[in-house]
Amino acid sequence: MQIIHTIKELREWRKQAGKVAFVPTMGNLHEGHLALVREAGKRADNVVVSIFVNRLQFGQGEDFDKYPRTLQQDTDKLADEGVAVVFVPDEKELYPNAEQRYNVELPYLQNELCGKFRPGHFRGVATVVSKLFNIVEADVACFGKKDYQQLAIIKGFVEDLNFNVEIVPVSTSRAADGLALSSRNQYLSETERAEAPRLYRELQAAAAKLQADNVAYTQIEQAAIKNLTQAGWTVDYVEIRHAESLEVARVGDKHLVILAAARLGSTRLIDNLETLLIL
Repeated sequence: MQIIHTIKELREWRKQAGKVAFVPTMGNLHEGHLALVREAGKRADNVVVSIFVNRLQFGQGEDFDKYPRTLQQDTDKLADEGVAVVFVPDEKELYPNAEQRYNVELPYLQNELCGKFRPGHFRGVATVVSKLFNIVEADVACFGKKDYQQLAIIKGFVEDLNFNVEIVPVSTSRAADGLALSSRNQYLSETERAEAPRLYRELQAAAAKLQADNVAYTQIEQAAIKNLTQAGWTVDYVEIRHAESLEVARVGDKHLVILAAARLGSTRLIDNLETLLIL
């Protein structure tokens, strides 16, 4: 396994690499990341994983400075998975100017759901992912469904801007109690960690209600918000959306996704659950 730090060196390697699958990460790798890596390995001759904590996607007061950086542990895990290249650029390599002068601008979706609470976040994600796509020139890129809105936005700009890469969604990896795996889970106290699976249980309860007749979507959303709030959570949103477009769900839509974001103590957790209605 090679650890590459510069764009020039990666592009030289790419010339002889055959079919490449790509997994962009911010490091601090857990089993969810490794599931992406394994899926990538099924689809190409070589797997490239990037590790870069992207300042552009962090807002004021967010955890950019304290975001866990565990490069040695990460590279050890990736070597065990048979990854060909780990791309670890520093900030100056990806953003050589004093500030990023050109960014990927996104439609209304960037300001809804998580975007409403994290202004500019998805523009930062789209900009760095676009740069990485252009650098790696991967044939396939794997993204987790846990970040459902992010996945929808990446699929959208890849289509609209004609990036020559296949986006492969990978199911959310969960702990035995249902909590979606996330690097930020380590911020949770022992008590908070025991409480955290409630978020997924509320999504499951909401999905069950969706299968019942004559249950208003807003009623389902508000019930989940109430339950979480009463359990000590600070809820950003629980919303039912069309699973493909992420537009507000309408009566008659079959493929839905329930998305939620809420804080437990100082830790913000997100999760979602797709459901196919039997009408």
